[in-house]
Amino acid sequence: MNNEKELEIRNIITKNIEDFCISFKQRHIGELDKPEGTLNSKIHNIFVAGLGDEILYYSAMVRSFDSSFGNLLEKLAIEIATINYDVRKRVEGPLTNEQTSEIAYLLESYKRNEIKPTISDYQSLRNSVIDDTNSTKRHESDYYLIDKDKGTHHLIELKIGGDLDNKKARSEKETLLEQYAILTNTLGEDEKVYLHFATAYNRFGENKEWKQGRVLQFFSPDELLIGKDFWNFICKSPQGYDIVLDQYNIESKKISSMLNEIKNSYLSK
Repeated sequence: MNNEKELEIRNIITKNIEDFCISFKQRHIGELDKPEGTLNSKIHNIFVAGLGDEILYYSAMVRSFDSSFGNLLEKLAIEIATINYDVRKRVEGPLTNEQTSEIAYLLESYKRNEIKPTISDYQSLRNSVIDDTNSTKRHESDYYLIDKDKGTHHLIELKIGGDLDNKKARSEKETLLEQYAILTNTLGEDEKVYLHFATAYNRFGENKEWKQGRVLQFFSPDELLIGKDFWNFICKSPQGYDIVLDQYNIESKKISSMLNEIKNSYLSK
C-alpha cells in the first residue's frame, strides 16, 4: 500500500472516531435530566439496581454503546472501501421464477444438511432466460463493491461479530443469492460476481478458525471474510488490518475519555 492511501485510511479512522465521540457524548449528556433518555429509561430494573449504581449504569450503557459502536465500524468500512472500490448500496433488476425456485432449493438443502455450501452451487443461476414476465426486484445492500481495477463485483453481508442464528443465516444467504441473480441478469456474461459473509473481528480470536455452525451451514468457507481478511479486503492490501488496528488503537483513548465523562456525569447526579 502506498503512503498516500495509508494516510487516507488513517485520516478516515481519526475523523470518524472524533465525530463519534462528539455525537455520542452530546446525545447522552443532553439526556442527563430526561427520564425518557436513552440511559435513564433503562435504569429502572429494580433487580439490577440492588447491585449498586455503577452496575446499574454499566448495564444500561453497554446496550447503548454496543449498537452505536457497531454503526461506527460499519461506517468506517464503507468510507475506507471508497478508496479502492465503487461503493453502491442497492441492487435492482429482473429476477426469474426459475432463479427463485433454484434459490429455495439450495437453501432447503443447506438447512437439511444434504449438501455443504460451495461457490459452484449458484453458478447455474446465471443461465436463466430473461423475458417480460420476470419480476423486478430491489435490494438495499450492505455492501455492493465494484473493484475499479479488476472490474469484479462483490456483494458483502457484514455482521460486526458474526453471530447469526439459523433463521438469520438462511435469510442473509437468500438475500445475497437474489442479489447475485439480479446482477448476473443485468451484467454481461463475462462479469464476475462474488458473495461474501464478513465480520469486523473474529469472535473466536484473530487467526483462529471460524466455528459458528449456523454461518457455515449456509456459507462456504471460500465466502468468508473474517476479521483480518475483511479489513485487508476493504483496504485492498495485506497490511490493511494492521493499519486499521494501529490507527484505531491510537484514537481509542478518545473513546475511553468520552465514556468516562458520561459515566462521571451520570454517577454524580
